[in-house]
Amino acid sequence: MVRDALWPGEAGHNAPHHEDRGHPARLLRRFAADERGNIAIMSAASVLLVIACTALGIDVGSIFADKRRAQSAADLAAIVAASDLDNASRAAAATVAKNNYPPDSLVAVEPGVYKANLSVLPQQRFVAGAKPPNAVRVTLQTRTPLYFGKVITGDSQWSLKATAVASTTQLVTFAIGSRLASLNGGLLNTLLGNMLGTTLSLSVMDYNALLGAKVDAFDFLSALAARVNLTGVTYDTLLSSNIKLPDAIAALATANGNNGATSALASVSSAVTGLTNKITPKSLIDLGPYSNLTVGQKPKTSVQVSAYDLLAATAGLANGTNQISAGLNLNLPGIAGVTLMATVGERPVGTSWITVGTQGASVHTAQTRILLKIQLIGSGTVSVVNLPVYVEVAAGTATLNSVSCGYPSVSASSVTLGVSPGIVDAWIGDVTPSMMTNFSTKPNPPGAQLVNLGAVQVTGRAHAAMANSAPTPVTFSYSDIQAQTRKTVNTTSFTSSLTSSLLGDLQLGVQVGPLGLPIPGIGTLVAGIIGGATGSIDTLLNSVLQTLGLGLGQVDTWVTGVRCDGAVLVN
Repeated sequence: MVRDALWPGEAGHNAPHHEDRGHPARLLRRFAADERGNIAIMSAASVLLVIACTALGIDVGSIFADKRRAQSAADLAAIVAASDLDNASRAAAATVAKNNYPPDSLVAVEPGVYKANLSVLPQQRFVAGAKPPNAVRVTLQTRTPLYFGKVITGDSQWSLKATAVASTTQLVTFAIGSRLASLNGGLLNTLLGNMLGTTLSLSVMDYNALLGAKVDAFDFLSALAARVNLTGVTYDTLLSSNIKLPDAIAALATANGNNGATSALASVSSAVTGLTNKITPKSLIDLGPYSNLTVGQKPKTSVQVSAYDLLAATAGLANGTNQISAGLNLNLPGIAGVTLMATVGERPVGTSWITVGTQGASVHTAQTRILLKIQLIGSGTVSVVNLPVYVEVAAGTATLNSVSCGYPSVSASSVTLGVSPGIVDAWIGDVTPSMMTNFSTKPNPPGAQLVNLGAVQVTGRAHAAMANSAPTPVTFSYSDIQAQTRKTVNTTSFTSSLTSSLLGDLQLGVQVGPLGLPIPGIGTLVAGIIGGATGSIDTLLNSVLQTLGLGLGQVDTWVTGVRCDGAVLVN
């Protein structure tokens, strides 16, 4: 009777089993309601899941391990390739092979340009194919075997890709200008003082001290930043600022560590006090990859410059296109007096006098024009000949062609510059002051009056030019770099003095007024007077140009430092 009170399918556990026979629905409901064996089933499922996860973990671990190994190989290949940019592909391939990767795993070796510009996203700082290259991007692709994951992926291998960018640390500091062959204190004071806009009275001993004193460019810029209250900024911000000339000279005096030059710089600093003309230091110094450093930070690469060179370059920059005008007395044979006019133009945009850079970096001299109105001592009926000599020297250029780094000894390193002296264009003619300051047009002057005898006048006009030759490769050994040896490159197409070249083209005209009488042989006499002073005129030209930091048909270059400690990963 109790059994009849139960709901269908809800027989007690002790109900006879035979009563369910023939009732499939009752069997199904009974199975669903039966909780016996649940733990065993879940345990079995859990074991299968653990085994699957373990198997997948083995594959994932293998993938990550091989990924790290591939990335390490790519990093090393990029570093080696960046250390040997001329043979980047070969260097990367050899490194990949040494790490036991097949040749086809190296899918790309891309030289390009890397700029450490914090305002640009990291992935945009490297530009493949840009020139001149200073970095290399290496891409490595390989496959790692799957032991269990192939059941899920359907592939027995997993593709891995590793990319690395390394930038060379081969950096060179070099400059361009002209070494003073001899020191004339009076001429230096006149020209340098005119460029600075003041009067100088330094002695030859002072100038020798300035030439011998070495100043670290980073110390100079740090002193300059402190003086103009630009601390906490980058060097690029400081270099791009408009700085008053007195502040620049005072900073140079502060950064100077040579006692012999201290008094000379103090005198110059005192002489320019109160001047308001300004300079932009970036036209003097280009720090290249170090421009983004904060002022006060000093990298491994040294930038040592002569105190005089920096002073002269600053003076030229401060002068702008203002004319220098002065009377000169060099006591040269055949010359009675000289009046000088000179203008120093700007360097090509974005260039400097000294730079820190990689292959392709360049430095330039400033375009310079001088007009010498020379009074020559005459003879016979011609007591004096007024000879106006105009010379324009275009910007000379030195470009870093290559760096050969010695490993493991840096003493085996060398640097090669491609050097082109500035084109020289010279005239004997009537060059006006307005022509001197118009750098957009080359002068083409008419004939100048050389002799004035009242009713009889002699005019003259001549033109000569030194064509610029192809860049001359100049190699500096490590000992040259340590000694900061200056090397001179001459314009190869110029084989005689500029004055002789001008005289070879000189066309004289003799004008006789209505009441005048022809003077036989006056043209020959004038030509002879000028020709007799050829040596003195050449000496005068060279002295003036060298004092302005130039050479006539030549240019001096020197390397002050080289960094050869390989390459570094940058991305």
